[in-house]
This record gives sequence, C-alpha cells and structure tokens, in this order.
Amino acid sequence: MRTLTRILSAATAAMALGGTALATAAPASAADRDGICQTGEFCYYFNSNNQGSVSDFTGSVADYSTTQPTCYDFKSTGAGKGKCIKNSAASAWNNSTKTVRVYFNSGYTGTYQDFAPGAKANLNSTLKNQNASHQFSPSSSTRSAMSFSLYKATGRITCGFDGYTSTAGRHEGIDIARGVGSNVTSLVTGQIINVVRGSTGRAGLSTIAIYLAASNKTVIYLHSAPLSSLRVGQQVKRGQVIATESWHGVSSRGSAHTHVEMRPGRQTRASKSVGDSHLDNPNPTSFWTSQGYSIR
Repeated sequence: MRTLTRILSAATAAMALGGTALATAAPASAADRDGICQTGEFCYYFNSNNQGSVSDFTGSVADYSTTQPTCYDFKSTGAGKGKCIKNSAASAWNNSTKTVRVYFNSGYTGTYQDFAPGAKANLNSTLKNQNASHQFSPSSSTRSAMSFSLYKATGRITCGFDGYTSTAGRHEGIDIARGVGSNVTSLVTGQIINVVRGSTGRAGLSTIAIYLAASNKTVIYLHSAPLSSLRVGQQVKRGQVIATESWHGVSSRGSAHTHVEMRPGRQTRASKSVGDSHLDNPNPTSFWTSQGYSIR
C-alpha cells in the first residue's frame, strides 16, 4: 500500500510539474484586437486627433464588413465603441515599423493615404469616415501601368499631360495607343454622364464622360468608338470594356489613340487642347496614383 501511495504521489507530482511546465512554456500571446494600440499595430480612432474608441490591427485587411457580428469594430471605451469601423474612422496611429496605406475602397483600391511608421494623423478629407481597407507595406508594384490597364494589353503613351511638342496649345489629358479595334476599358468605377459616338475623321469627335461622385471628378475619353450598349446613367466598373480604339476626331487611321482626361467636378466634355494656350485641368498624376496607376 505504501508503495502504491508513493507511486501515486510521484505521478501526481509529475503531472503537476508537467502542467506547470506546459503553462510556463506557453508563449505570451501576440498583440491582439483588444482596443490598445500596442507596438507593431495599426490603429484607427473613431474621432479626429486620435480620440475616441480604438480599433487595432497587426496585419492587412481587404474588407472590414459593415454589419455585426462579422465586421471589424471599435474595441476600447470611448465614443464609437462597438461600431463597425468601415467608413467610420477619423484618425489613425501607425504604431508599427511598416508603412500602412488606408484605401477608400475595399480590396486595396481607390484613393489612399499612407501612414509612415510611427505616424499619428487625421484621415484626409477624402478618407475621413470613408475607409474601407488598409494594407501593411504596400508595394509600388500594386500600381498598374495606365497604358496596359486601359487595354488589358500592352499599349503606349504617345503624348503626356501638357506634352505637346509640335502642336499649338496645351494638352489637357494623356494620349494612349495600341491599335484600331483594341478594347478600351474604364480605368475607374463611376456613372456615364455623356456619350457622343462621333465618326472617323477629324470632324467626328467622340466622347465618353464618367463621373466619380465620391471624389467629384470626371474621367473623359476621346476618339474611341463607344460600345452600342453604352448609355447615359449607366454605372460602369473599373476594367469594364466601354469602347474600341478608333480615330473619331482624328485626321488619320494611323494616328488612332485614346485620349484620357481627368477634370475636377461634373463635366460632360473635355477641355479644349489644340490651339488653346490656357490649361484648364490640374496635373492628373496624383489622381491616377490614388487610383492605383502609374503613368507609363
């Protein structure tokens, strides 16, 4: 009996030691979503100036969702606690060592704002309460070349913004070419507010105007042949085919190209370029960068 007692006592002690050993060996959990902005995290605040409830992240999120219980929400005490963060954040703190990019749209697309390591700032006027995804260490390679994205195939820029060298006037857009008949896609998501079909030759200018309500800008295409199905009021998505390359409003087939122009506000027509010495549109580089494109 004494022997059995000693065996049981030893086994009990071993189990106790084993349990202690296992408990001691368990690693401290990494920073999690607890509403505390710890080292290595990117954190949203419900209010401006890093005030209100906090929502903290250790990695990228492509879509926050908008309803409970699936949405990412504000965790800590303070204004906004429990609310879904999508389109509800006003400021952020990047308490990590990596750049974090906040996007207007889900899926890491649309207008964005970068937060450098350690940065605390309000979301800009475009992104305040309009945040839909964020990405740690965004790569410049995520920006697609406009000349490829326009056709979903290799194209080339033939004249840049304000790039006339032998034509009188100020060029208000970017000319991109691939070849007559090539599919032309929408570089943005928006609403068609004007379609002019035109015809081949100098006098037959065609126009497609796509309005982006969120940023109050219009993207205008000239010289392409709009699809017969394209209608005013229609919503088009980024990457959707809207036309084929042609020479509507261009003097010769050999000069066929697609003129892409960004204009502030709601505009149904492009600005005059040829023979006009006044530049109406701002340099579009920052706009196209915000849409995820590089101008090449």
